[in-house]
Order: sequence, then C-alpha cells, then structure tokens
Amino acid sequence: MPPSTPALGTAAARCRLHEPGPALIVDVDGLKDRVGILRAELYPARDGDFLADDNVLVGQGKTFRRAVLAVPATGPVSLCLRVPEPGTYALSVVHARDGGHGFSLLHDGIGFAGNPKLGHSKPHADQASIVVHAGLTTTHVVMNYRNGLFSFGPLKR
Repeated sequence: MPPSTPALGTAAARCRLHEPGPALIVDVDGLKDRVGILRAELYPARDGDFLADDNVLVGQGKTFRRAVLAVPATGPVSLCLRVPEPGTYALSVVHARDGGHGFSLLHDGIGFAGNPKLGHSKPHADQASIVVHAGLTTTHVVMNYRNGLFSFGPLKR
C-alpha cells in the first residue's frame, strides 16, 4: 500500500498545457474568503469508495486524483483534473482555509459535483457524480460552509 501523503494522486491528475482530455475543469464559486488552498479530489462513483482513504484506493488500483491550488487573491477560480478515461466519477472540493491538508468542520468549506444540498452528513456518491467525456468536461461547484450547529450550506450574500 502506498504511503498516504498530500501529494498522492497529484501527478496522475496534473493537466498538461493545452490538455486535450479526458479531463475535468472545476470552476469554484462561493468562497468564504481568498485564503488557504483548494483541493479537488476525484473518486470512483461508488459509495464505498467515495471519500475513502486515498492510499487504500490507490493501493487497490482504483481511481483517485487530486489537484491542489492556492486560492488566488482575485478573479475566477478553476482547477483541472486529468482522468484515466471517460466515465462517471465522484468529485469533492475542499477549501482548507488554513492551508493545511485536513478538513476542519468549524472553519473549512466543502463542495461536490452536482451541488447536492448538504445537511448533517456527506452526500451519496451518485449525488456528487459527474460524467467526464473524452475531451474537456467543465463543472461548477458551489462551496458550502458550516451554517448553524451541524449543517453546511452555501454562504448567504
């Protein structure tokens, strides 16, 4: 089993200049602020694999891709993930506001493909899935932050 590191999956996800695909362009909206990093992670679109431990997925030969981007001070925010082949995948995006590698329920934001309504638990894989085509596929993810004691939702502006 490969060691779990923040770099796991990033080389395989790295898009090339003028990427022809298959690749996923993730446009991110609704950021709470312009600090920290964004981490887009691609998983198999199955409940047992979605949001599973990255080194376990890689060790089992399953798809796992990660793109990391320092949040730009201004302008649109997009990440690119190269995928192994066209198909259906589950996608999460984390806004780690302190720049760390974990996820803080109190401070960080999260978003998913399909922008499912979040409540007290994570969405099922089919609710956070996207079909990636042979070329470039673009999706729009709205970030969610803690709102209330136990739920998450987009910021009210």
